[in-house]
Amino acid sequence: MNKERAKTIASSTTMANVTYNGAQVYIESVDDNKETACIHQLGQPTNKQEVSLNSLIEQ
Repeated sequence: MNKERAKTIASSTTMANVTYNGAQVYIESVDDNKETACIHQLGQPTNKQEVSLNSLIEQ
C-alpha cells in the first residue's frame, strides 16, 4: 500500500476495507521513517501489530 494512502485511511473517520494476511484490519498510525503501519484486526483492538505498508491491501 502507498504510504500517503495509508496515512489518509488512518486519519479518516470512514472505515476502509484494508486487509493484512487476508484478515480485515484497522490502520491506527503510519511510521514515515520505517514505512510501517500500526494495525489491529477488527474486533481485536488490543492486539496491535507493526507491519510493512507493502503487506497491506486495500480491497
